[in-house]
Amino acid sequence: MAVSAPALGDAFAAIVGGEHLTTAPSPLAAAAVDGVTPRWLARPGSLDEVSRVLALASAEGLAVAPRGGGSALDLGAPPSRLDAVLDLSRLAGILEYVPADMVTTVQAGVTLDTLGRELGKHGQMLALDPYGGGSRTVGGVLATNASGQRRFRYGTGRDLLLGARFVQADGTVTWGGSKVVKSVTGYDIPKLLTGSLGTLGVIVEATLRLHPVQPASGSWLFSFTSHEAAGSLVAAVLASSLEPERLAWLNAAALEHVGSERAEAALAVSVATVAEAVTSQGALLGLMASRLGARVSALDEGFWTRLGGALAGSTVVKLASEIRRLPFWAGEVERVTARHGLTVSLVGEAGNGILRAAVEGSALPDTWAGEIVGPLREALAAEGGSLAVERAPLYLKSAADVWGPIPESALAVMRRLKAEFDPRGVLNPGRFVGGL
Repeated sequence: MAVSAPALGDAFAAIVGGEHLTTAPSPLAAAAVDGVTPRWLARPGSLDEVSRVLALASAEGLAVAPRGGGSALDLGAPPSRLDAVLDLSRLAGILEYVPADMVTTVQAGVTLDTLGRELGKHGQMLALDPYGGGSRTVGGVLATNASGQRRFRYGTGRDLLLGARFVQADGTVTWGGSKVVKSVTGYDIPKLLTGSLGTLGVIVEATLRLHPVQPASGSWLFSFTSHEAAGSLVAAVLASSLEPERLAWLNAAALEHVGSERAEAALAVSVATVAEAVTSQGALLGLMASRLGARVSALDEGFWTRLGGALAGSTVVKLASEIRRLPFWAGEVERVTARHGLTVSLVGEAGNGILRAAVEGSALPDTWAGEIVGPLREALAAEGGSLAVERAPLYLKSAADVWGPIPESALAVMRRLKAEFDPRGVLNPGRFVGGL
């Protein structure tokens, strides 16, 4: 027999403590996901409490949305239903850290800033710099597979996650992966969890591979009068012996957002290594860029922190293409949006073929779906690329599927995984690919 809402609220409060359960209308409205407001906001303080909350939700057929820092709640489709938001911000401990092993185990709610300060005492870092900054939580970054410009050198969260303790939808606590860098035993559950938007399980602890902080670094901005010239520098850098840490593409609007002088296109590059190599690589970069007609200027380290501000709009799409085709797609996005009176701020991970576009202005739903997203998505798919809408107002999400078409064979595998991990559809129902 189903339990009444007041009784369920009392049951949640008995698990997390009354002070950590919110039922007031105003904070619940603030916790809404794409306009769907939960009945409860629970903030568990331990692994056991997460397990018990999910066990109760599963038994009562409730839908739960896990939340870290709350910066990526716009990602994904609107939930098909939502009863409770599970806020993991109280799980903010660094559980194990031995600097000599260059591995740490942390709770999901620890922020990147907090972790960075502790690792920095030992000259180490977690090499993830997602847009949104250091206030983002480890669990949220992993669940969304968020990454930034350092991806070019160090990879994504999927590459740095060694092991994870997670709670399945029915409250079962499970461990997957390892606590050492070299391990080939067992099925790689952490890679399934990373980027799954919390639909397979709630990450509560993560064991992460670390990297040393380099002794010196330098950053430069190379500004061009054409996309083609900027693309030529990208190609030259990738074909050279240079080892940049970050390789960012910016258009004129993005440059304006970060306080740099406007240009048709620009490439921001950072190098991190020993001081002598930073100097020599910077000189070689300058020479290569000057031959292509670039205007060269030095950047302060704060530039990379400001970069996320260029993507702070209410509508953001992510394009994935061949690396060599990124300059073309940058120009194509600008042309398509300009035809409809929209402006666009572009930030690309030029060495990985990833381009994010923050679209500014108002578009009708039919225009958005049929003349912007649809044609770009179709053209990208023709050459093996894709387009996902990372953030958009609800009326635009309703007009065009945020994830785009998925091959039926791949979707069938995803459905089987969802059925295995969450057969009752407790975790984030409707938000992931294919309505999972």
